[in-house]
Amino acid sequence: MLRAQTGDNPADTAKRIRSSPRFDVFLEEFWQKVAIQWKPSTLASHDISRRKYLDNAFPGRFVDEITQAEVLKWFKRVTDRGGPGAGNRCFELVRAMFNRAESWGYREECSNPCRGIRPNRKRKFQCFLSADELARFGAVLEELKQDFPMQATALLMITLTGCRKSEILGLTWGEVKGRRLLLHDSKTGPRTVWVGEEVRALLDALPRHKAHDQIFWHDKTTQFRSSVEHHFFEARKAAGLPHVRLHDLRHSFASHAAAMSETLPMIGKLLGHARIGSTARYAHLDDGQVVAAAERVGEMMDRLRD
Repeated sequence: MLRAQTGDNPADTAKRIRSSPRFDVFLEEFWQKVAIQWKPSTLASHDISRRKYLDNAFPGRFVDEITQAEVLKWFKRVTDRGGPGAGNRCFELVRAMFNRAESWGYREECSNPCRGIRPNRKRKFQCFLSADELARFGAVLEELKQDFPMQATALLMITLTGCRKSEILGLTWGEVKGRRLLLHDSKTGPRTVWVGEEVRALLDALPRHKAHDQIFWHDKTTQFRSSVEHHFFEARKAAGLPHVRLHDLRHSFASHAAAMSETLPMIGKLLGHARIGSTARYAHLDDGQVVAAAERVGEMMDRLRD
């Protein structure tokens, strides 16, 4: 009675709650309406996140009932299970979902329970393989190629081209034009990757599937991506590089390009970056190169002083 007298009508609240779906029902609606706008690679990534972390995120809860505390608890659970990166990716997806819930009238405006929650801090890595480490890693991959040619070749191509893992693993024969890879589904949109003779030779040595155009495939499993990651972990262990991440192969490509005095715009073009600032994060030089450069500049300054 008091709530009705103060303008808070319980009947209106009950009506709103009944019209707001449970989270699992809303999740399905969101996927049907929004997923068609995503690139195939984005959809594949989000499908994995949904299966692992979203399908049972808020069991039995209606969309307009979910609180910030519940989101925080879920966010911590995802981070503990999948790591900070997975936690952040899923959190951004859930934030977008609740924004859409507001625009569809399932929640009141400005009620997104993700508001005020900070994503996990990103760890900054400056790790790239030296020439000696690359040689050791390459030798291990050559051995791996004897028994697992598809997986080894995929890892070698990531190393030799600086392409993203998704760009290589999703590559089709229709995208290979001589010494060019015409990537249709790159992170920054369609782009061309020029490759050397060694990469072209790796491609020519691969068997083609009779039924589809995918370059990388495996008869015994549909989880080729997981297989590549598994063999990468084994290869880095065998090469004595337990700290190296798969993405560091791309990082190493950029760093060695910088060591060869390639410009940031050129490195950015090689990597397919949309902004030069993205390239600068990758183009690190190791201490030995910096010391050598300092010595060269010092010698030049000393000659000028004489």
